[in-house]
This record gives sequence, C-alpha cells and structure tokens, in this order.
Amino acid sequence: MSKCGTHGSLTGATVQEKFTYIWVGNSETQCPGQCAWPFHQPIYGPQSPPLVAPNNDVGLDGMVINLASLLAGTTTNPFGNGFFQGPKDAPLEATSACPGVYGKGAYPGYAGDLLVDPATGASYNANAANGRKYLVPALFDPSTQTCSTIV
Repeated sequence: MSKCGTHGSLTGATVQEKFTYIWVGNSETQCPGQCAWPFHQPIYGPQSPPLVAPNNDVGLDGMVINLASLLAGTTTNPFGNGFFQGPKDAPLEATSACPGVYGKGAYPGYAGDLLVDPATGASYNANAANGRKYLVPALFDPSTQTCSTIV
C-alpha cells in the first residue's frame, strides 16, 4: 500500500453490495518527501527547492493532490477491471501514469509550468470556490497517449 493513500473495493454482505473506498494519509507526517512533493523537499531525485503551497499548508495541499489522484483512479478503475495500464497487480491508472506532472513541460524534479499567485508566491493550476487555489495532477489521455494538464 502506498504511504500517501490507496483506493480499492470491497463486497458487502451480498455480492450485489460492492463498494469503493479511498484512504488518504496526512502527507506532511507520512513520508512528506513523497506524499507532499512538490511542496516538500523530495526524498530522491533532483533537489530543487519546494514550491509554496497554495493554501499555506503543506500537509493539506499534499493531501489534495493525493485525493485528486485517488478519485481519478477510483472513478476510472473502481473494481480493478477498468482503465489501467500494465499488470493488474501493479496498475498505472489515470494519474499514476503521470507521476509528478502538474503543468506543461514537467520532468523529474520539475512540476511543470504552473500559475503563481503574485501575492503569496504559491504555485497552483486550479481555481476553486471562495478564491481557493489547488495543485492537481495531470491525467493520462488514452487518445493522445500523453499526460494532459490543466495549465
């Protein structure tokens, strides 16, 4: 199981009662170099400075990334027989096929070209209600065989 989070499915009392679940850990306390990157120094690879978290909370903003990734995986591969690449016991799903990609031009150690809040210096790629900003992962696009980003 990933230290950042996981998703899966279980069967209830009857076979007809199948449901999915998602678990996301606190990315600041559970392996922040993996689960909170790019807002925390990575545990391996290029050691570029971390980005400023858009909500000024490395743990929360890292959890948003992990939750978004797992929501995409749960939606496209809810019971382990949906969209994925590779072997069934180690699938690459909609976002796990694009690790560390958040903006165009991303490469290992560089999250990509992102929007930057001029007031705080925070990096993000998605605007939300009440002026909130978030960083969400790229999704694999099977029609182009590339990682598709918001910005």
